[in-house]
Amino acid sequence: MTERLFEGADWDFHTLQRITDACEEVALKDLGLDVYPNQIEVITAEQMLDAYSSVGMPLFYKHWSFGKHFAYHEASYRKGLMGLAYEIVINSSPCISYLMEENTATMQTLVIAHAAFGHNHFFKNNYLFKQWTDAEGILDYLDFAKNYVMQCEERYGRTEVERTLDAAHALMSHGIDRYPGKKQLDLREEEKRAGRRRQHEEEVFNDLWRTVPKGASKARTAISLERRRKLLGLPQENLLYFLEKSAPRLAPWQRELLRIVRHIAQYFYPQSQTKVMNEGTATYVHYRIMTKLHQQGRISDGNFLEFLGSHTNVVFQPEFDDPRFSGFNPYALGFAMMQDIERIVTNPQDEDREWFPDIAGKGDVMGVLRDVWANYRDESFIGQFLSPKLMRHLRMFHLHDDPEERAGIRVDAIHDERGFRRVRRELARQHDVGYIDANIEVVDVDLAGDRRLILHHRVIKGSQLNETDAKRVLQHLADLWTYDVALIEVDANDKVLREYVVSPRPIAAAVA
Repeated sequence: MTERLFEGADWDFHTLQRITDACEEVALKDLGLDVYPNQIEVITAEQMLDAYSSVGMPLFYKHWSFGKHFAYHEASYRKGLMGLAYEIVINSSPCISYLMEENTATMQTLVIAHAAFGHNHFFKNNYLFKQWTDAEGILDYLDFAKNYVMQCEERYGRTEVERTLDAAHALMSHGIDRYPGKKQLDLREEEKRAGRRRQHEEEVFNDLWRTVPKGASKARTAISLERRRKLLGLPQENLLYFLEKSAPRLAPWQRELLRIVRHIAQYFYPQSQTKVMNEGTATYVHYRIMTKLHQQGRISDGNFLEFLGSHTNVVFQPEFDDPRFSGFNPYALGFAMMQDIERIVTNPQDEDREWFPDIAGKGDVMGVLRDVWANYRDESFIGQFLSPKLMRHLRMFHLHDDPEERAGIRVDAIHDERGFRRVRRELARQHDVGYIDANIEVVDVDLAGDRRLILHHRVIKGSQLNETDAKRVLQHLADLWTYDVALIEVDANDKVLREYVVSPRPIAAAVA
């Protein structure tokens, strides 16, 4: 008889090692996964709350907003209004998985299978993570960032550092390079370069601002729009990059803080595009590993039932008319699609052969899934692999709601071939960052006048910015730029819909 990995709910570190070895055996031999080396750490509930507050990065630098989030989550947890994640995993090499010490042995097995092998494989093999992240260098870079922020606080004062970080965090989602083709991020090289002067960039910077008039008594220096845009690298969608390179009054240490924040934002960029796939992969992997361990007799029937209870809760999807419905649960949708691909590969119907001729009946489930995990993101994954059978099972439909139409809300797609394609296309679009994220670019600077920074927001399907939020974020942008900032919202025909103009705050007012 195969020896059990554990009995009951209790565990110790020797048990965790046996669990990890058993999961690794199934992951590598049966599923053919390719993972980074694993580092597993056990933390308390308070440490888990601390990790929550710092964007899931326990090694992050300190900031007041993290403390605010910690206090909020701690109060909610103590009152029983929220639970805690069973684990947090960092996309690094080694891949670090933080496990809650309160977990039972069954739950530790589940989260090791989920994080240390499911997420780990996805991090290492998906093309977006290969393209945008540096798993070898992130831990050293986080340590550098933490120490650098502390040094800045000691030298320039905590208030000044927090003011710069506040503004950088407000612009974090607009501090990202969204398109491939740029040099892959090397965080270790970035750390080495932190103390070096950027001679070429300074020459460009000085050449640009040399053309600015020094006072009203002097004639304005003419500079062509084309040359001005070329010197500034416009149009530029990466606002933090633009400020780091071109803001006229930022100190070198402030530019380095902006660089740190945008590198961290860039590191998280692939995760925002792969939520369904990443969680679906990890959930499918943990389900396969736990099922195999139960079949081998390495976990008992009781422990397996405990696992199934937790797994069922994770993949629960409320109906559209359920008060708890708030969209599709990425765990539920991702896991359902992985299982559906398995069905199509092993036991296809005629409909599947028509819709998925390349994989229907292929037989190699893990080969197909590993290829999918490596080469797709949420938008393309849903757009290519969501099947009519699964759409019927999840009772999907598409509603059309246009306030300019008198007809009001109507069902725009039902369960027929045309409707399936419409539903799939619309659901995929909801996961396309190019469609759901605001398209904001720096387009010009009035160098010959008041040095106003001009941005455009390209409005898609009438989705304009929230006025209050737009003004707050623009205020942070103006504080870093130190001159007026104008944001113009335009439609597809370049018609101006709305314009915001914000002036920088005096230092004392900004700090207060």
